[in-house]
Order: sequence, then structure tokens, then C-alpha cells
Amino acid sequence: MVFAIDEINRDSNLLSNVTLGYSLFDNCLNLAIGFRAALSLASGQEKQIVLDDVCDGSPPVLDIVGDSSSTRSIAISTVLGLYRVPMVSSRIKLIYFATCSCLSDRQKYPSFFRTIPSDAFQVRAMIQILRHFNWTWAGLLVSDDDYGLHAAQSFQSDLSLSGEGCLAYLEVLPWGNDEAELRRIVDVMKKSTARVVIGFAHQSHMINLMEEVVRQNVTGLQWLASEAWTGAAVLQTPHLMPYLGGTLGIAIRRGEIAGLREFLLKIRPELHHSYYRNSMVNQFWEFAFRCRFAPPSAGWVEAGGALCTGQENPADVETEFLDISNLRPEYNVYKAVYALAYALDNMLQCEPGRGPFRENSCATLETLEPWQLLYYLEKVNFTTPFGDQVSFDENGDALPIYDVMNWCWLPDGSTMVQTVGEVKRSAHKGEELTLNEDKIFWSFENQMPPRSACSDSCPPGTHMVRKKGKPVCCFDCIPCSAGKFSNTTDSLECTSCPEDFWSSPQRDHCVSKKIEFLSYHEPLGICFTAASLLGTFCSAVVLVIFIYHRKTPLVRANNSELSFQLLVSLKLCFLCSLLFIGRPRLWTCQLRHAVFGISFVLCVSCILVKTMVVFAVFKASKPGGGTSLKWFGVVQQRGIVLILTSVQAAICTAWLVSSSPASHKNTQYHNDKIVYECVIGSTAGFAVLLGYIGLLAILSFLIAFLVRNLPDNFNEAKLITFSMLIFCAVWVAFVPAYVSSPGKYADAVEVFAILASSFGLLVALFGPKCYIILMRPEINTKKAIMGRGTES
Repeated sequence: MVFAIDEINRDSNLLSNVTLGYSLFDNCLNLAIGFRAALSLASGQEKQIVLDDVCDGSPPVLDIVGDSSSTRSIAISTVLGLYRVPMVSSRIKLIYFATCSCLSDRQKYPSFFRTIPSDAFQVRAMIQILRHFNWTWAGLLVSDDDYGLHAAQSFQSDLSLSGEGCLAYLEVLPWGNDEAELRRIVDVMKKSTARVVIGFAHQSHMINLMEEVVRQNVTGLQWLASEAWTGAAVLQTPHLMPYLGGTLGIAIRRGEIAGLREFLLKIRPELHHSYYRNSMVNQFWEFAFRCRFAPPSAGWVEAGGALCTGQENPADVETEFLDISNLRPEYNVYKAVYALAYALDNMLQCEPGRGPFRENSCATLETLEPWQLLYYLEKVNFTTPFGDQVSFDENGDALPIYDVMNWCWLPDGSTMVQTVGEVKRSAHKGEELTLNEDKIFWSFENQMPPRSACSDSCPPGTHMVRKKGKPVCCFDCIPCSAGKFSNTTDSLECTSCPEDFWSSPQRDHCVSKKIEFLSYHEPLGICFTAASLLGTFCSAVVLVIFIYHRKTPLVRANNSELSFQLLVSLKLCFLCSLLFIGRPRLWTCQLRHAVFGISFVLCVSCILVKTMVVFAVFKASKPGGGTSLKWFGVVQQRGIVLILTSVQAAICTAWLVSSSPASHKNTQYHNDKIVYECVIGSTAGFAVLLGYIGLLAILSFLIAFLVRNLPDNFNEAKLITFSMLIFCAVWVAFVPAYVSSPGKYADAVEVFAILASSFGLLVALFGPKCYIILMRPEINTKKAIMGRGTES
């Protein structure tokens, strides 16, 4: 502080024509002494000074730099804040080493500023380190004072908000060497699965703790140190490094102060004041040069001790006093003094009539009130020669920056604390952690950072389920249920796949659902297609045979025109089955049942008319029945077939208009499949369609059965009876099979019924005729057919 004030006083560009003074007090690490000194400064009770004729009396104390302890700073700032009223002067307190986050409360500490970051930022910096190495399970040890207890609160709240880590345990280190309590705490550490231990305490607490750690030989822990003991040389000993080697710590930002060493070398002890023996410089001098100032203590000279002259050269001795390579708290003091100087300088730049106070007035040195200086301190913004920006936020905290340190245990047994990164907050990027991992020393066999987690990370395809009664970091990994997935580690829940997708076997992504329908490419579809084409081909062949032999008695006797119509309708029946194969679409769904219904009604209508003609012939063969044949001429036969088919066409039209079948994606049968099917729209329409076909088939069967004993050698009524029996059997079995078959199997059942009944009609009705026409032409005569003889 003295060096900074001297440097400012010599700077012509800063506070020109103004000289800063100071008073130094040693608090002796005692709250009462520090408290009394602060009150003395604030109340003007310190000694009177006389500099010249116009400057005498109590010195105008505008700022107090200190105290170094959070607890003492809280006590002092609480009392000083009481004076912050318009009628009473307040005093500004600028802190360089008190880090408690509670001091950021502007309501309690309105005149408090500090150049060291708040513990709240230090806690967030530690959490960033935990996050960087994926350490989600850590123990926390804190000191039993404001420094540690407020840090514990910050850790608990910040970890809870981030959801990225948990405290395995939280223990408060006792003051003094309470062996029983320390033994209990170390036992907790030993039993815990957390391999990372955060120490937010003073080095005195850590010394007592580490003695017990060594006693119980607790190794394999990764320590994370707060700034209070990161640089503690007393802990960096060969005795403790097997346990503390590789420690990562938060340290106050190191700075460089040009000219400080030369300034220190010029310091000389006071020899002409009565209080020189209590001077810190004199005490250092006696310690560094192993001498005593006159008059020495009794026996000193006789024992060969030297007397101090005050002219010894400090550069001739090795002492930490002259080591300026690791300036950390000192750098904060330097920034604190300069912050005050810049605030005063800005105040003196005020132009009368344009000031920030009442009636645009400016503050003057002669009438300066500390609350006026407070206004300018809040707006300070400058950059140190080392390149660090200094400004204060609304809570009086400076822009935070910390160095990240690492304790190295070198092969020769010596130790080194090296800087491996930094964590800082900037106006543009927010809080930012930078680490050089290649430089970090790890005290583990694999030279890698340890793993510290209550539970293993949940891989993709699973989600976390918190263990009952345990912190949120302790969880089980439960596989996602079917139809859900997670594609990240540590997923809180599984996400449902979109409608047309299903989870993969690993449940880590969604795949398109399998599409199922009666396809042309699967064996069943290929068989049906082949059967359909075969039936169509056979029908065409039979038609060609009948056309070629249309003048033979057998073809003529079997009503050749109706036979031709029947063969054409059978071809349509075979071909309509192809509409049931392939991916269902709107037009195929609408056509398949309509074409099926009309084709089969056309087929059965032809059979029914043939049966009725046979019945008419049977009636005509009896006495008085000759008139029955006139009702079944060619025109009448065509008309009946047309009328019966038109009725089915009307049924299909009504069905399509009222409730048309449509293509439907069914996901109810299988969760992992999309079954494309045709919904019939109206069950009643489908039932009427089938019922009408069945009605015609039953009529044909009954009529044919009645005339089965017609006395011809070739009795077509028997063939019709047999064919209708096959037809009805197939479609009676179809109904329960169709209802109980899901998806494509319902289509397969219907195709099978169509093909089976079609083949049954083709074979039963035309098989024997083709056999006679092709294989037994000798019986294809009128006499043979009428049963009057057989030509050889």
C-alpha cells in the first residue's frame, strides 16, 4: 500500500497537486484490535497532525483498506455502514482479502468494495472445474466461520440449481485440534465413494485435518483447494504430498508490480523513534540479519550476537520479503489503492455546475464527504499495468478472476505449485474456465483425472431413475420402454418415437416401423399371384376349347352362350384377386370388393340360369310341361343374368357412396409394425354383398339338386350341384377365418377363398367336359349325350 501511494504521489498525471497520506494499523489477527482501529479512523480519534498552517487537526480519512478476514470485515463494515446517513459522515471500506459472499449485500454493507472476487464466484469456479472433469460426486469440508459456512450454502444452492453434481457429505472442520471430531470426519471421507474432496477452509484447519488423514492413511483422493490454502507452503511437504499431490486449487490472481523490489530494497529501519522496537521493519531487520538494535537484550553481545546498524543491505540475504514473483494479496492491495486514487481523480475533474450532486454541484477536497467519494468509486474503471481491468459492479465486487493452481510432486521429492489455467468473468463471454490439461500433474498411477460419481452414467437407450432416499446424483439406469428412446447419456426421461417410427433394439434411436401388407414380393403373395394367373390362363384355354368345339353336341347341349359368359366371369374372378395383393390404396380398396362382388354374381348368375334351364328341360320332359321352355329363351337368359348382376352393382354403388372402403394404417396389431389394410367402411354393405352371392349360390344348389336325376349320360345338374357344394363350403369357412385374421392375413383368406371357389367352379363344371372333348371325342355325340348309345 505504501508503495502504491508513493507511486501515485509521484505520478503527475494522476491526482496532480494532491498528496495522499496513510495510517497503518496491525490488527494482530484479533477482531477487537482491528475493530478499534477502524472506529478510531472513522471517528477522527487518531492522533493530531500538523503539516502546514492550513492543514492541521485530525487527518481526513476517506477510505479504509482492509481487513483481510471475512469475519472481521463483516463486523467492521456493519458498524461503519450505520454512519451512512445524510447528516453523518460514512467511511468507505475497500477490501483486498475478504471473500465472503455475504459482503455483497448492498443493504447491509452500502460502502463496501473489494478487489478480490467474492466466494460466490469462487464456488462457481470450483463447480466449473467439477463440470469440466465430469466430477458429479464430491465431499465438502468447510471451516467453522463465515468464510466456510457461507461457501457451504453457495455450494448447496448452486449445485442444486445446476443439477450437475451433488455433495456426498458436508462436514464442518472444528477450530483447534479436536481429535475425536477429526477422526469422525476422516472416517466419513474414507467410507464415502466420492473421490473428490473440496476443502473450503483456512490452512490451520487443513493442517489439523491432514494429520488425521495421514494417521488413517486415506489415499486416492483428489483435493480441490480454496484460495485460503492453495498456496500454503506448510502443507507442501514430503510428509503430506503423497496425500495432497495433484491438488487443484483456486488462487488469487497473480500480478506484477513494476518497481516494487527496488522500493523494498530502499526501506531502512527507524532508529530515532521511541516505538522503533515495535516497528515491523525493525522486527524484520533483526530476523533477516540475525542482529539486535541497541540496546540489545541482556547477554546478546556476550553470546557473540551482532548489533544492527540499519545500513545492512537486504539484497544480501535470501528472504521471502523480496520475492515479488508471486504477488497475489499484495496485487489486490495495489489495485485497491489505485481504485481510490482514480475515484478521487475523477471527482476532481468535475466541472462546476455539471456535477452529479444537488443543484449539479461538485465535491471538493475541502468539503468532501465520504458518501460523495462513494459515488465515484462505483464508477471506477481502469486497467492496471499488468493488463487487468478494475471496475466494480452494483454489489461493490470487482470483475472476478482467479488462477487455477496445481500441486506437482517432482521426482526429486520437491514440490512445485504451477498455474494451469484461469477462470474469469467478462462482460461479453460471461464466466469462462480455461485449463491447460497437459500441464496438470495427477497423483494417480494412470496419470489421468479420477472418476468421481455416485452412479455410472446412463448410456443412450436408458434413462435415470433416482434412488429413493439418495441425492439426485445417485440413480439407476432403466432401459427405455418399447416405442421410446434416448440418444444422450444421462437422459432424464425417454422420448416417444413419432407415429410411424419405433425404437431400435438398443432404444437409442427410432427406426421406421416395418410395413406389412400382402405384397407381390413375399412367398404368399407370389403364390397367390401365380395361382390367379394360372386360373385366368386355364379359363382362357377352356374358353378357346369351347369356342373351337362350339358346334359339337356337348358344347351345344350345355348352353354354349352361358358357358362362354361363365368362363369370362371366371376369368374376372381370378383376376379380381390381384386387387387384394399389393399396398392398399384408396382406389384399390374401393375396387377390390366391388369387382369381386360383381364378378362372382355374374358367375353365379350364369350358373343359376343354366340350372334353371336344366330345370325347365326336366319339367318339359314330363307330360304337359312343354310350355316351361318358352320362358328360358336366349333373350330371357341374358336378361336374367343382367338383372341379377345389376342388383349387385347397385349394392356396390350404394356401399361406395354411403361408406366407402379406404386405406388405413393400423398400428394396433403390432407396436413395431404398420399394417396397411382396407377398412370395409360399412360392415352391413359387405354383409349384403356376400349375402347376395350366397343367396344365388344356394338357389343354384337347390335347383340343381332337385334335377340331379335327369336321364342324360352327361347330366350337368350333377356338376352344378357338386360345384355349388364346393363354392358354398369355401365361403362358409371364409367368414370365421376372415373375421379372426388380422391385417394382411384377412386379405390372404379372402384371396384364398376367391381362388379356391373359382378353381372349384372351373374344375367341377368344365373339367369333365374338357376331358370328353379332348380325350373322349367318340362320346361327344348326340346319341351318347342323350343316353341312346355310344359310338365306338
